[in-house]
Amino acid sequence: MLQPLRHAEITRRVRSSGATSVRDLARQLGVSPSTIRRDLEVLDRDGTLRRVRGGALPPSDLTVDADTARPFAEVVATDEQDKEAVADRAAELVRDGDVVLLDIGTTTMRLARRLRGRRVTVVTSSLAVLDVLRADTEVELLLLGGMLRRPYHSLVGVLTEAALGQVVADRAFLGASGVRPDGQLVDTTLAEVPLKRAMLTAARQVVLLADRHKFPGTGALRVCGPEDVDVIVTNEGADPATLRACAAAGAEILLG
Repeated sequence: MLQPLRHAEITRRVRSSGATSVRDLARQLGVSPSTIRRDLEVLDRDGTLRRVRGGALPPSDLTVDADTARPFAEVVATDEQDKEAVADRAAELVRDGDVVLLDIGTTTMRLARRLRGRRVTVVTSSLAVLDVLRADTEVELLLLGGMLRRPYHSLVGVLTEAALGQVVADRAFLGASGVRPDGQLVDTTLAEVPLKRAMLTAARQVVLLADRHKFPGTGALRVCGPEDVDVIVTNEGADPATLRACAAAGAEILLG
């Protein structure tokens, strides 16, 4: 099992079972206890779980669950003008013939609208993107399988993560709940974070789509550091100090 998928499965098991031992995880995933210990150390540093002697616990602040997330229909109506501007600017990065990964989210849905009629391949776990592009005969559309997360019109889980392991994309367009002042990308929903991390490794270029209200932002779960993002597309008015931290880590900042 590839490391990103293993990390996602460890996170899922610890989150669902609570206290989990190294021995049980090694047996369930078919790897050595030393491999699990290294995985737990990485996930502990990321803040995804809490490493304890002999195993791991879910951290106390991971209380956000998919079923309590704001519904898609509510989120799509917020900050519309800023999201439209971000989607406009992001569409300029896509070239004919590209294979693009589109994350879930209301801004990536808007980007999908701008890809109508383009000779591109779109890979996504977003049912909102599917709805936008399903009738377009120019776009090659690949839908990742998985378990339906109804509140946010997305597919999640081990099947989705496994499918992402087969993808080689030119660009991944990610969303996030926010960007912390030090440039760390964070999210609020456990089920989506492993998918975002898998997208990081599946694309040649990683582009974050985040309107100005997400700089800085908050979230209980770390997605990645600013050094893992190639381009950030946002708006005038995003927090300058947060943007400077991202640029210092190597991210190109584009304003829409």
